[in-house]
Amino acid sequence: MFRSLLLFSLLASPAMAFQARNGVSVIGNADQIMVQASPGQAAPQSWCAAGDYVIRALGLGPATPVYRISPPPRRAGEGVVFSLSPEGAAERNGLLQIGATGLAVSAGHAQALCQVGRWRY
Repeated sequence: MFRSLLLFSLLASPAMAFQARNGVSVIGNADQIMVQASPGQAAPQSWCAAGDYVIRALGLGPATPVYRISPPPRRAGEGVVFSLSPEGAAERNGLLQIGATGLAVSAGHAQALCQVGRWRY
């Protein structure tokens, strides 16, 4: 019984991941949003996936503030952790923002960074 439950949880976990518009997988909830690593992933792709998750998976509005928890830069093979709470936010968010104040990025702004190939979604 235990083995079958363990096998089910191992097999079901990847399938339950949210697929962002840019193809990056996201798991978590409002407290901890884990954007999985993908080849060539830069900060805008991580933010895109987090913003898309907040809006489409959690059903929250585009004005919802999102905070990066894991500090940049991301090492190869590492995911990026985000949250809707400012508690534990990194000192930098990894994006170049002119005139921005605070550490949060709105979910709508983050989702607007979604781009697949030359097309922006």
